[in-house]
Amino acid sequence: MSPLRIHIEGIGLWSKHLGSYTALQSLLVGNTPEPPLSKPAATTLPPNERRRAPESVLLAVEVAGQAVAMSGRAAASLTCVFSSSHGDQAITDYMCATLASAPTELSPIRFHNSVHNAPAGYWTIATGCHEPSTAVCAHRMSFGAGLLEAISQALADQRPVLLVCSDIAGVYPLVEETGCTQSFGCALVLAPAVSGTTLASLDITLAPNGPVETLPEPLAGWRDANASADALLLLALLARGHGRCQVDAAATLGLHIELQQVDVRAFDAHHRNAEHVA
Repeated sequence: MSPLRIHIEGIGLWSKHLGSYTALQSLLVGNTPEPPLSKPAATTLPPNERRRAPESVLLAVEVAGQAVAMSGRAAASLTCVFSSSHGDQAITDYMCATLASAPTELSPIRFHNSVHNAPAGYWTIATGCHEPSTAVCAHRMSFGAGLLEAISQALADQRPVLLVCSDIAGVYPLVEETGCTQSFGCALVLAPAVSGTTLASLDITLAPNGPVETLPEPLAGWRDANASADALLLLALLARGHGRCQVDAAATLGLHIELQQVDVRAFDAHHRNAEHVA
């Protein structure tokens, strides 16, 4: 099949080491960026909601806000895909422990925040977004599955889509199963056509999974600590500005991604000519 071409307009990133995509770019050229605050700022949320929201929501909203701000799009206009391998592990652990020991004491508020699409709910309410939202989970392949879903929606509907993929660190004993020992989140604004804010263009080919790719130093061990950090294969490619990578989207399906150079100046000239003719 022919490659699917998609365009990146905005990028968001947060971990305990890196507070933005710009920090990742700095790290990959040998610098030591200043670490972010101890938890995501998530300034898109109203103050009262920020105080009540769990870490999983703060992380997803923070990276979504970064990506949308970079794209210049209105958050309320974007279809959303939220992806996570494990959801809110801290609340899942609390609920399991409470149900086992004192089920009548289960907190309805914490139960409300346990559902997999809770971050999407907080985001769409805070931004006044009435566009469709989707929650995706595919265990350790959740970033690739979410990326495929977001690309499919963007190309099928011919409109931009916000993709958010995030996981927080797990707690004992659940972390023994998930292996997720540190928080990581990222977001992309994907568009079906080149625009004046296009950062990069990607050609996506669906094919069987290939050999596991390694991340450049100092990122090599990050995927072991968080499944959502699979996104770093693509983010590092974008920071490098050339080349290709592969992201797993299912047990036997991979997304082969090749970065294409885009001439935004040519787009701007064509856009100006079209306006002049009109």
